[in-house]
Amino acid sequence: MAQRVIEVKTTLTTFMRKIALLLQGITVSRGISALRRIAAGSIVLFAASVSFYASAEEGLHSTFDNLLSKYVTPISNGASTQVNYDGFKKEQTKLNEYLARLSKVEQSKFDAWDKDKQLAFLINAYNAYTIALILTEYPDIASIRDLGSFFSSPWKKEIAPLLGETRTLDEIEHELIRGTNQTTKTYNEPRIHFAVNCASVGCPALREEAYTGNKLDEQLEAQTKRFLSDSARNKMSGDTLYLSKIFDWYSEDFEGKYGVWRDTSTLNEFILLYKDAMRLTEAQVSALKNNTADIEYLNYDWALNVAQ
Repeated sequence: MAQRVIEVKTTLTTFMRKIALLLQGITVSRGISALRRIAAGSIVLFAASVSFYASAEEGLHSTFDNLLSKYVTPISNGASTQVNYDGFKKEQTKLNEYLARLSKVEQSKFDAWDKDKQLAFLINAYNAYTIALILTEYPDIASIRDLGSFFSSPWKKEIAPLLGETRTLDEIEHELIRGTNQTTKTYNEPRIHFAVNCASVGCPALREEAYTGNKLDEQLEAQTKRFLSDSARNKMSGDTLYLSKIFDWYSEDFEGKYGVWRDTSTLNEFILLYKDAMRLTEAQVSALKNNTADIEYLNYDWALNVAQ
């Protein structure tokens, strides 16, 4: 697939060079009609090439997308999902093939992608490697934390060959997704916390499809609303806002440390963007705007998000 994308880029470059040469040779008398024909042909080829390029990205993640659609199912009226790890176990070869495909993406290629495509790649990698980690001991575990010990963390195991290095889940999440990368200082995208999945009940839902650059904003927005609409994990009662511990652990991501996001630089402002998803009353909205609301963080459920 990578080779096919390279071929498309090469074809486009060659095509545009030929167009430039043709334009130089057009006479004044024939210029207008010739230009129209060339322009029409250019539009058709460009549209086809863009479509092919988008399908190439989807092709990279198609195996994972298929596995997710088969083995991840919605629960709690769609507010969350559960995972059929038995199904993933049966098709572990396909999961491993997908991870191998990700491992072959070189840093230079990754750097040439746009921001959304990079981020979709990293989120998928995190989620896929997390599932692979669970499968190393499943069904003999009740929580991802069972894969660690007092002296070691499952998130610090070097399990993920990615972009030229063997990385830990912590590295993928904190250094690559939340931190710096080769092309931008930061992605400055707080909604990633509702997309990366730690294989736990308390975690935002594992999405039933792979993330892709061309749909990333739509997918992240849906995941955010999905999580905040789950009153078991986020709700407001009276003047007290009860939130998932995620908002406590990663408070800096919602408070503008990496720059203003959609004109928000505080947690209250972020929550107000999703007041409809949380079904806030006018009085509660006013309390958040005036910073008079109390905030309490709920206990996190580390039980495995396994299908029951």
